[in-house]
Amino acid sequence: MNGSPIPPRPMAAAAGASDLAAPEAARRLAAHRRARWRSSLLVLASQIALLAAFLAFWEYMTAFDRQAAFMFGSPSAIAGFLLTMAQDGSLWRDTYVTGLETLLGFLVGNVVGTLIGLSLWYSRFVSRVIEPFVIALGSIPIIALAPIIIIWFGTGLTSKIAMSTLSVVIVALVTSYKGAIGVDEDQINLMRTLGASKFQIFRKLVVPASLTDIFAGFKLTVGFALIGAIVGEFMSSSEGLGHAIFKAGSLYIIPKVFAALVATIALALLLTFIVGKIEKRLMPWRRLG
Repeated sequence: MNGSPIPPRPMAAAAGASDLAAPEAARRLAAHRRARWRSSLLVLASQIALLAAFLAFWEYMTAFDRQAAFMFGSPSAIAGFLLTMAQDGSLWRDTYVTGLETLLGFLVGNVVGTLIGLSLWYSRFVSRVIEPFVIALGSIPIIALAPIIIIWFGTGLTSKIAMSTLSVVIVALVTSYKGAIGVDEDQINLMRTLGASKFQIFRKLVVPASLTDIFAGFKLTVGFALIGAIVGEFMSSSEGLGHAIFKAGSLYIIPKVFAALVATIALALLLTFIVGKIEKRLMPWRRLG
């Protein structure tokens, strides 16, 4: 009325501040992603350089020493066997067989172990009762069970899957149970006060909160599943990477042993990579770390 300027409205000022903050947040997020990308490239380059230096040193040490070349092989000889095995198809066939055994054992062992481990959250009494039996089963070396598994399941694919499953199930059970009992009690009590049933607490809180431990167990059990399959192939098989390693070792063809080991490592890395991708899909908040 007296011609004085009208002060800006608080909501309009807040909206303007929000409009200014959004581009700044986007720029910071883009800068963070670029920094992570550069860091990843640096790590990869360092890994490649370290591997190249190791292979060059290995090749040099075996190039002029026939005894060392016989005992340890050489990167060039290993690469030659890999090429030969790839050309005659044995590399792909053996990798497929071992990969199938590993994948099936990994799936069966983790499904069974995770379900049992999570279910033990329902009753601490039951978990305390079976704890010593779980420890006892976990302490048995898997190779000691191989003759019994072969008697029970024969010498075919089923026995290798059983070996792989037994290598995985106890680890999956322990990691999933550890994740379940590690859930914050305050959050559980809060859901109880809101009227949630025990099953609702289990489904909406315990299982999601346990995913971090469960996927950590998955990454660990990839190697255990592969070990179980390889041990089964050592005992009785006519194909697979374990059979190739055992046969080459019995003939003292060390470079071929290492060639099969390289294929085994590649298979383990591939399965671990797949598990990591599934983890990121089911747990998108982990990408922000």
